[in-house]
This record gives sequence, structure tokens and C-alpha cells, in this order.
Amino acid sequence: MNATLLDIVALMLGLIHFGVPLAYYFYMKKKYLNKPWNIRVDENYRPKVSIILPTYNESRIIQARLDNIRGQDYPKSLMEVIVVDSNSSDGTAELVEESASRHRDIELRLIREGERRGKAHALNHGLKHATGEIVVIADADAMWPREALSETMKWFADPGVGAVSCLKKPVGSGVNSVEEGYREYYNVLRIAESKAHATPVFHGELGAFRRSLLEKLNGFPTDIGADDSHTATRIALMGYRAITPENILVEEIVPERGYFWWRVRRAQHLIQHFAKTLWMMKQAPREFKWVLAVEAFLHLVNPFLLLASITLLVASIATAQSTLALAITTLGVVLLVVKPYRTWIAQQLHLIIATFRNLKNKEIVWDKQVKS
Repeated sequence: MNATLLDIVALMLGLIHFGVPLAYYFYMKKKYLNKPWNIRVDENYRPKVSIILPTYNESRIIQARLDNIRGQDYPKSLMEVIVVDSNSSDGTAELVEESASRHRDIELRLIREGERRGKAHALNHGLKHATGEIVVIADADAMWPREALSETMKWFADPGVGAVSCLKKPVGSGVNSVEEGYREYYNVLRIAESKAHATPVFHGELGAFRRSLLEKLNGFPTDIGADDSHTATRIALMGYRAITPENILVEEIVPERGYFWWRVRRAQHLIQHFAKTLWMMKQAPREFKWVLAVEAFLHLVNPFLLLASITLLVASIATAQSTLALAITTLGVVLLVVKPYRTWIAQQLHLIIATFRNLKNKEIVWDKQVKS
């Protein structure tokens, strides 16, 4: 293949790589972001809620997290908290028991697992004990605003809504411009996709599901890491809305140490989710099918178009000293000073590495990361 042809193919792949997500983002933003929800919302809707909180060595923050849940402006008589501790070695379970004995105004139960088998196993264990109409899954290190539960439950007044999640705001010493840019881009898409019909990406910091639908699905999937997103997507495939409203914002602590591999692990889980969803796409409602198809393309295929484009440009420079290839490559490096571009390239790198890591280890159970 001569230099001119290498350059043309590289350019085409690059244009597809950047063009598809940009077109999707601006189309979704223009058509759906400011569109009405078409969901019957009741501010006073108050079903019984079961909050399942998986823990593993959370002694540093568990008291604050339980206090955060107790501080919700939701009737305590309609809340039950089920802590599923996966064999912590730092006294987390004992602190939960102590909290339950001191605060009897809310139902708090502790379930001890003999071994750590992953988050989804813990969620399914807790689900067996849940009695609420709505099951809310939560992370130990994600603090909710006081109105989070009330804001979430009002959407379930509409029987067509099957699942509700949150937007995320990165906080902590590990926050950087890449993470902030990533969240700005993805939060817009989550809302727009939700207004179209449903979003295929949910967040474990706050994910709410109708218990009846979870039971139909036999709980959360234990063979992939994105148990939250995959469960919400399967609910959307059943014809229900799986949404992320704009007014439910949860703070997520970003790790300062191990940030790169933290992002790679999350990318691994989303890749697992979309790969497993591919064969289900035919049964998706029309409004959701194309959203799911584009997101699957962006996570599974698009990163490798960039990799192929770069590889061809480098080959053209090395074999034929192509001036055009050198100019394009130089421009790509210079553009890294621009935050949105730098954010996008970082995300593509995470996805590429995550794809290869999945061949070795799905990271269903991962090492605990200390966040500050």
C-alpha cells in the first residue's frame, strides 16, 4: 500500500472515529436535551424502599454513609437498609451492628458473606431479603444529597418507568480536567438518551429498580462487572423507561492513586455490558434500539478505528516519509492541550486497554482502592 492510500484510509478512519460521536452528541443534545419527559411525575409518591449497600473494608466511611442515608428527607418508616458485608477484615460489620443498635428509627439489617465474590453477588444476596416495592443499590463511598430518595421515587409514580439512576459529580483530591470533561460530556448524553426512551448506562452510586422487574430478571448479572447498567438495559428492553433525570446529582470520590486503572476497570465493565447486550438488540423498542446501537459502537468498535488510523499514519511516516501523515500526527499531538480533545483521547485509551484486559481478567472482584 503506497503512502497516498495509507493517508487516505487513515483520514477516513479518523473522520469516522471523531465524526460519529460528535454527530451523536450534538444530535441528542439538540433534539432531546430540552424535550419534555412525557412521564407522569408525582412529587408525593412514597413507595417502600429497600436500600442495598454492599460493603468491603469500609470502616473509614461506613458511619458517615449510614448517617447520610438516615438524613434523607424520606419517611423512615418506608425505608429499610440492607448492608451486605463481603467478609471485611477491618471491623466494618461490627460498626454496622453498632449503628443499628444506636439508631432504631430506621430498619437496618446486616448480612454477612463468608467470602468476597463480587458486587452483584452481594446485591443478589440482599435482594432476597428486600421487601420494598423499589430496590435502590448504593455505593458506600458515594454521598447522596438530602432529597435524593424523594427525587428518585417521584418518577416511579409512572408505571412505565422501570429504573432510575443519577448523574455523577466527581469530587476529591483525584479530580482532574480529564475526569471533569468526561462527566460533562456523559451527563448530557445520559439525560438526552433518557428523554428519547432510556439510557444504557446506569450508575451504582444510586440505581433504583422496581423489585418485581428485578425478580423477573433473576436479579443482577454476576458474570460481568456492569451489573447496574446491564440490569437497567434489560429493563429497557422489556419496554420500560430506564432514565437518569437532570436533578439527581451524586458526588463520586475520584481516587488520587490508581486513577488510570480505576478508569480502565470501569471501561472493562461497560465493554462487557455492551458485548453481552449485542444479541439482545433486536428486541429493543424502536426508540431505544438506535441509542443502544450507537453506544455499543462507541464502546466496542470506535476506539479501534482511532488505533488503526494512528497505526497507518505512523506506517506512512516510517515507510514513505509522508508529509501529510506527519502533519496530521503533529496536529493530533498539539491538540492534546485542548481539554475536550484530551478527555476524548484519554477515554479511547482506557477503552482499548480495557478490551485487552478483559481477555485476561474481567475484574469482577477488584482490589480495594482508598479514596480521599
